[in-house]
Amino acid sequence: MAPKRLLILRHAEAGHSFTGDDHSRTLTQRGQAQARQMGRLLLDSGHWPESTVVSDAMRTRQTCIWIGHELGEKAATAYLDSRLYLAAPRRMLSVINETPETVETLLIIAHMPGVQELTMELASVESDERAVLDMAQHWPTAGMAILEVHKPWAELDGRDAVLTQFRS
Repeated sequence: MAPKRLLILRHAEAGHSFTGDDHSRTLTQRGQAQARQMGRLLLDSGHWPESTVVSDAMRTRQTCIWIGHELGEKAATAYLDSRLYLAAPRRMLSVINETPETVETLLIIAHMPGVQELTMELASVESDERAVLDMAQHWPTAGMAILEVHKPWAELDGRDAVLTQFRS
């Protein structure tokens, strides 16, 4: 069985909320460029996601839109999931566990610190050491962890995915 691919992406750079509503923060121009760059990276890799699950915050939705713009017809329909908004790692994992087995590449777009904590929880001892160190030291906006999964999505639980790359 070929490994599945899990892509965990922190949203691109967002501006400050002048109303105090964190949920409605939008991407900056730099954030839009970051998201487009990640879309091009996915397109060039040839491993574009078949399923995308996105926090329902405005900045994650906009990140997804700009990635989709770059992927064009290869972009998967995105599913908004309010459970990913500022979610703890276990909550994020429960969303991943619901993924149908027909999905070979899954993209999750969410927030810090959940994306980093989840990746640290999933990364097995077979993970690339440099990728683990980079991800653990600093996860910038639009940073993405790329993990290989060798078991059903529903069984993914911890220390059972191989972190192969960290892109920032």
